[in-house]
Amino acid sequence: MADTFSPSCSCGALLREREWILCEDPLLARAPSSSVRRPRSGGRVLAVLGNLLVIIAILHFKQLHTPTNFLIASLACADFLVGVTVMPFSAVRSVESCWYFGESYCTFHTCFDTSFCFASLFHLCCISVDRYIAVTEPLTYPARFTVSVSGICIILSWFCSLTYSFSVFYTGANGEGIEGLVAALTCVGGCQAPLNQNWVLLCFLLFFTPTVAMVLIYGKIFLVAKHQARKIESAASQAQSSSESYKERVAKRERKAAKTLGIAMAAFLVSWLPYIIDAMIDAYMNFITPPYVYEILVWCVYYNSAMNPLIYAFFYPWFRKAVELIVTGKVLRSDSSTISLFSEEADID
Repeated sequence: MADTFSPSCSCGALLREREWILCEDPLLARAPSSSVRRPRSGGRVLAVLGNLLVIIAILHFKQLHTPTNFLIASLACADFLVGVTVMPFSAVRSVESCWYFGESYCTFHTCFDTSFCFASLFHLCCISVDRYIAVTEPLTYPARFTVSVSGICIILSWFCSLTYSFSVFYTGANGEGIEGLVAALTCVGGCQAPLNQNWVLLCFLLFFTPTVAMVLIYGKIFLVAKHQARKIESAASQAQSSSESYKERVAKRERKAAKTLGIAMAAFLVSWLPYIIDAMIDAYMNFITPPYVYEILVWCVYYNSAMNPLIYAFFYPWFRKAVELIVTGKVLRSDSSTISLFSEEADID
């Protein structure tokens, strides 16, 4: 295989591949990076604290122990780990233009970077399937998508992302066939992770396959939701049995939950697509993107880890109430796990 410079699929790996350029003139590279230091810090804090609140809320309050919410908690765990194990070190590297944390942690940092980003993607894909069943079959959904099914989805999401990441970067398979390029990119204080073309192809397949699936599923969800809304509107003036009213309430609740989680998926795609498109273009145009522009794209991907808590806070009253109970310390009461987080008409999901 020719020693061509192929893009990496980890959130920040391509930036690391460019560090041989940045390390040559750290003062030049450091100036623009320092101008965005505060937004980086805010993103890291929100990714850590926001997702930690999501995890605590769902695990502590029994009313939130649903299959969907367990998926959301696991997704928050992936985003939390990005904020703890990836973003702080990437921020130092971006500002200082060099890697100060050793070759061993460079390898783990790359593995964590890739693992947690793909784990987020796989969780969102599982959530889209969960929402599809909930919206299309609201009455049979509890029996079809159980906590056990949710657990299987969580295990598979983590297993696939960790297996891919560590089999590629920890073993050094990413550099097979491009050893000359790897040697040329090596610099003191650098942290490079170039991918050969075989792994690049697999990387893009791992991204685009679940992405296309999610877009199609949510498209179907909103078509079904629109059809259900019309049926409810046409029947509004007619007498209805209690079972029919219950079905409509359940359908309305599930549609709202699907809408909120669809927004989370859209935020993920908006954060990721510029990076992916640029990586694809660079792969065929000898990496023409300026390092500073590419760094912005990389941090847009990182910031996605901080977006979901904001989305939940905006759309979910139960999350706002849970955060209030946690922040005020009421969560420490012995009976706090049984506190009701919903009004009679609020969404349960």
